[in-house]
Amino acid sequence: MDARAVTREDHEDARDLARRGRKTKAYKTSRDKRKKVEMLFAHLKRILNLTRLRLRGPNGAKDEFLLAAIAQNLRKLARLRPRNNRHEAIA
Repeated sequence: MDARAVTREDHEDARDLARRGRKTKAYKTSRDKRKKVEMLFAHLKRILNLTRLRLRGPNGAKDEFLLAAIAQNLRKLARLRPRNNRHEAIA
């Protein structure tokens, strides 16, 4: 045998295509969006204790997630609101 042969697997072309796709701007945008969504779900599980659904059925799960999303959005809005010490309520 004069030379050695390097073999390629059958699906290596698909892997090359996937590797090329990871270098595109669209992939990086998609990755950032996926990470943001995953972080929101992680927040739901840890902070809002949504590890188990309390309502039964698909409609109950939909309602529970809707309420949790509303709570998340209200928290975000509260953080965006500028703090003004003069107008805070005195308790």
